[in-house]
Amino acid sequence: MPTSFRPYAPDQSLLLPPSPRDWLPEGHLAYFISETVDTLDLSAFYAPYEGDGRRNQPFDPAMMVKVLLYAYATGTFSSRRIARKLEEDVAYRVLAAGNFPAHRTICEFRQEHLKAFGELFVQVVRIAREAGVVRMGSLVVDGSKVKASASKHKAMSYGRMLEEERRLQGQIAELTARAAAVDATEDAEHGPQMRGDELPAELQRREQRLNKIREAKARLEARQAEQDRQKGRSEDDDRKSPRGGRRFARDFGVPPDKAQDNFTDPESRIMKTTQGFEQCYNGQIAVDEGSQMILATSLTNNAADHDELIPLLEQAQSNLECPPQQVLADAGYRSEATFQTLEARGIDAYISVAREGKSVAISEALEATGRMAEKLASESGKRRYRRRKAVVEPVIGWIKSVVGFRHFSFRGQDKAMGEWALVCLAVNLKRYHVLQAA
Repeated sequence: MPTSFRPYAPDQSLLLPPSPRDWLPEGHLAYFISETVDTLDLSAFYAPYEGDGRRNQPFDPAMMVKVLLYAYATGTFSSRRIARKLEEDVAYRVLAAGNFPAHRTICEFRQEHLKAFGELFVQVVRIAREAGVVRMGSLVVDGSKVKASASKHKAMSYGRMLEEERRLQGQIAELTARAAAVDATEDAEHGPQMRGDELPAELQRREQRLNKIREAKARLEARQAEQDRQKGRSEDDDRKSPRGGRRFARDFGVPPDKAQDNFTDPESRIMKTTQGFEQCYNGQIAVDEGSQMILATSLTNNAADHDELIPLLEQAQSNLECPPQQVLADAGYRSEATFQTLEARGIDAYISVAREGKSVAISEALEATGRMAEKLASESGKRRYRRRKAVVEPVIGWIKSVVGFRHFSFRGQDKAMGEWALVCLAVNLKRYHVLQAA
């Protein structure tokens, strides 16, 4: 007896139009994102289009927001890939409802509204609080280095800049003299009416490179001057220490030879990562222990974490309109000033005073640090601190390995901060969807 298969007729036309709601299973992430966005205040996204009288109808911002959030939640960050998904992926087609914005439109919309996505992040956190998913109890703070949209090979040290500046100045002088000699020869041969004032392409390239090096050199010097002012130095000092100690190693505003600046993204910095030294930003998150949702975010171009804890806690308190009861963080956030602030605010903190597997001597002057060390040495303190890894490190793993966000699409710290907030918002929606279905 022959096998009977289910009907399969790929060329068969449908008698009735299909409903997009039938294309995805109930409870799909795309539906959840769509329904959540419909409850949010999107006035910041609509404001740029109000009353400008444009004749070409723009795409609805609500649709663009839904598509971008779903794209980031599922690991698609390239505007070109998102545009292709809108044609090929059922979930995208459901969210776009027959709209097919070009990749440039997607990129420009995302770039224009990066700040507004940060505001949506706060709205989603508050919705989760009202739903009882988030309770401001214990916060766990951590940071992760994320590659900037720039190559470390496009960076140059201050010492190398000085060498390159001298070398290029010599080459430009030589090329200029050679061009002048050629001009004189052509004037003698063809007459002085010939222009001959266009710069040779070789000279233009060297002058452009010299200008870039000078701009980067000026940025390093301005940065060093600000650091020197914070140390009590002034422009007219002669390397003498204001405290009568040893002379300064360098003149005011002169960076060390190893100080680097990047030509592509000057605001990013070289940082140590698990893959070696990379051009990065340092993304910070504060995670709720109960739900593992991100309650606060920040981004810095400083590889160190110690100044980031208190601002993150203040942001979390502002977002949820109540203070945290407890905070856990690794040794990167330790400092006497931080411990004193936490004690003054009555926040129960568990912050390591030494790197894992190492110990440090604590002087009697560091009273708050000593009290923190005693707390962590107790059995209850050890047990409580062990929760840190189980709460925050999976969230960083979701960002980098599950969603796959490992480098920024935009240059400059403000734009990178906007994209970091967008990533954290997408991860929160993904997490919220799982918690709601549980």
